[in-house]
Amino acid sequence: MTFSIVGRCAETGMLGIAISSSSIAVGARCPWLRAAVGAVSTQNITLPALGPQILDLLESGSSPAAAMRQALDSNGYGQFRQVTVIDSQGATAHFTGSEALGLNHARAGEQCVAAGNLLSSPKVIDAMVDAFEQADGGLPDRLLAAMHAAMAAGGEAGPVHSAALSVVGDLIWPVVDLRVDWADNDPIGELDKLWRAYEPQLHDYVTRALDPTKAPSYGVPGDE
Repeated sequence: MTFSIVGRCAETGMLGIAISSSSIAVGARCPWLRAAVGAVSTQNITLPALGPQILDLLESGSSPAAAMRQALDSNGYGQFRQVTVIDSQGATAHFTGSEALGLNHARAGEQCVAAGNLLSSPKVIDAMVDAFEQADGGLPDRLLAAMHAAMAAGGEAGPVHSAALSVVGDLIWPVVDLRVDWADNDPIGELDKLWRAYEPQLHDYVTRALDPTKAPSYGVPGDE
């Protein structure tokens, strides 16, 4: 039903998540990030509350493994959950419950952890970790490289229909928060197109937010 990767850029400290699912609007429920704290993907039969709960625990000083375990234990039904966590230092944790759907797998790598369920093969997750570790470019590019590698390795057992990419840096809001809530075909490809369109404008949107007097032109009628 879902495969994802959470990752960190060792050079910038940025944290990010890329995720795709056969379900609609995966980006509305599963990825959770907090600048300078961590990133969490809560998936399979997901409980969205796990994301902010784990981030709160990370912010209070818990390790990824302890935060994940505490949140799972406090909510029950852990056997149905699949969760991945990375903190601001790159430490990771992952959990897959005994009732996770279909063929499932999770693997931690260098500054990343990937997981999925209803997979065509465990190799999908291995391909994601390998691609993230080997890819060039910034964090969004490396996360998307992992998603493309997942599809090349077989992806889910069935078609995927939604995808999302989120990245946080030094600011309290995500500098990248892109979603394809439904596509009949290739939502990861559509997400990649969104990123390519957004990437040249990313820093302009940050400038507009922090200092409107230096904002570049919006390029719309009436903007001079």
